[in-house]
Amino acid sequence: MLRMKVALMMALAVFGAAACSSKTSGALPDDMDLGNASSKITVVEYASVGCPVCAKWYREVYPAFKTKYVDSGKVHYVFREMLVGGGPEIAVAASGFLVARCAGKDKYFAVNDAIFKSQEQAFAAPRETLVEIAKSVGMTEDGFNKCINDESAIKALNDRVEHHSRDDHVNSTPTFVINGKAMEPGYHTMDEMDAAIKAAGG
Repeated sequence: MLRMKVALMMALAVFGAAACSSKTSGALPDDMDLGNASSKITVVEYASVGCPVCAKWYREVYPAFKTKYVDSGKVHYVFREMLVGGGPEIAVAASGFLVARCAGKDKYFAVNDAIFKSQEQAFAAPRETLVEIAKSVGMTEDGFNKCINDESAIKALNDRVEHHSRDDHVNSTPTFVINGKAMEPGYHTMDEMDAAIKAAGG
């Protein structure tokens, strides 16, 4: 447990230093997305894998949402990373997103899914939980350690979060934006998602 705290503190210390650096210029790394990129409906979710409300939505609503809209090609779903809260929420989210990126785009959502489903366990035993998740997508423990302490990756994560907060004006999670129109931040039922998508022309 101590090793996990040390590793996370190292990662977050670098993250904190990056947060004090000058603002990023130029394009940010590509968004992570699923579904039909040519769909007339785009649903953007700003979320954190360390956010309990996001995890609740992911467990209770996302499976039906994905089946109905994403897998059918009706919606282009875009996931944008945020870091909110404090303590274990920030630590799990920062390391979790780093691992998801290291796993590669084809395994990115599998990592997020595993963290959301194991969130309480991750808060209690972050290193053990995240190492197991990393191993489940083919990473080694050494690879995990290198991943969460990669300064360039930490800065890139920080830049994405800063961009979403500063330029997209998002400071609460989850926040859903459908075809450019933001819903009230927070948990939304499937009925509420249906209504918002229908209002957007879906």
